[in-house]
Amino acid sequence: MTLVRLLPLLVTLILLLPSTLRSDNGAQVWVLPIQGVIGPATSELLLNTLEDATEANVELLVLAIDTPGGLDSAMREMIQGILASPVPVAGYVSPPGARAASAGTYMLYACHIAAMAPATNLGAATPVALSPGASPATPNPTEGETPAQAPSNEQSMRNKVVNDAVAYIRGLAELRGRNVEWAEKAVREGASLSAVDALEQGVVDMMAEDLVALVAALDGHLVGERSLTTAGASVVTIEPGWRHNLLQALTNPNVALLLLMLGFYGLVLEFYSPGVGLPAIVGGISLLLGLYALNMLPINLAGAGLMLLGLALMVTEAFLPSFGLFGIGGVVAFLAGALLLMDTDVPELQLAMPLVSAVAVASALFTILVLRMALRSRNQVVVTGVQTLVGKRVAVDERLRSQGMVELGGELWQARCDGEITGSSATVVAVEGLTLVLADKENKHDG
Repeated sequence: MTLVRLLPLLVTLILLLPSTLRSDNGAQVWVLPIQGVIGPATSELLLNTLEDATEANVELLVLAIDTPGGLDSAMREMIQGILASPVPVAGYVSPPGARAASAGTYMLYACHIAAMAPATNLGAATPVALSPGASPATPNPTEGETPAQAPSNEQSMRNKVVNDAVAYIRGLAELRGRNVEWAEKAVREGASLSAVDALEQGVVDMMAEDLVALVAALDGHLVGERSLTTAGASVVTIEPGWRHNLLQALTNPNVALLLLMLGFYGLVLEFYSPGVGLPAIVGGISLLLGLYALNMLPINLAGAGLMLLGLALMVTEAFLPSFGLFGIGGVVAFLAGALLLMDTDVPELQLAMPLVSAVAVASALFTILVLRMALRSRNQVVVTGVQTLVGKRVAVDERLRSQGMVELGGELWQARCDGEITGSSATVVAVEGLTLVLADKENKHDG
């Protein structure tokens, strides 16, 4: 009876045990690493995490930022998600030695809370040059100064991009009550700050030695009208899944280029040796993955068109040999397209020139190999077709005289003679349609 009475109490204790071990107050703080180049994969990861955090009623989402920057489109998607998030978001530049450069600076300004670890830095938020040699935005002349020469179209476009970026980061700074003047300076002049200087100038809200110290310092911190309760909260680090890792790999332009070339060569190989199947399967999958990657990347349509033209010319050389004209033109077009393919000046999103050169050399060698094979095939003796029957010896019997037929290679052929045949065999001297022309002479090439 005693065990029966204690059973409900034991069940209650078992149900309450996980929450007791999890935290003192049941709150959770999620930590999402934002590392490397900011691109479509990073944007999708953050937006999905914000949705999950909202459903789980997370107390705080901490973005552990360490990035050199990235794509403007991906950055703006991430900032829009942060601004619309009901879950407070803290941007934390960590670990020591990390940076929040370029797009990372905008993200830090957008977060509800901005913090930095020691020996970290932020800034250098100037938009990358639209073209090599582009100069900074031209400032407006002050009173008493002579207006400078009218800017060129290129400089005007540069001014528009910089002014748009300035307005964007100023709006974020005003929304979060942070240093507006330095924010503009980071865009126009590419200024950077260390963690200590950023705290002194009101660019960030606090410094924290590590994540534990940050979570402890934020207990009771006001975010709007909400007071954070982080004391005793469990800290959960969000690990990116396989989908994010796959997208991160695919959005590397060098990987996308290799996939495209693997798909191209796989399909060409299948055309040359139909029936194998494996090259077509591998090539088709690689080609589709490469095209999907390019769809997520900022590509220049002119560069993509030149690359496709180059591949088409190399395929044309393979099937219609032109003694190298199509092949050389294809390699040149492919190289030019690869140099123009990426429509961004972010260094981490540029194609590696050694890789482009290696692919171009491989394509040129492939074209030369096909050309050599075509030239050799023109000099080879015909080994198939009815013309190979010329010079063969056939037995002459009664069937030639009565039916006009002879046996050759196990088959009966229509035959006629040029002149009289005195022996028991004759030589095929010509083939007219399906009729063998015979002559009574020895075949010099007959073994």
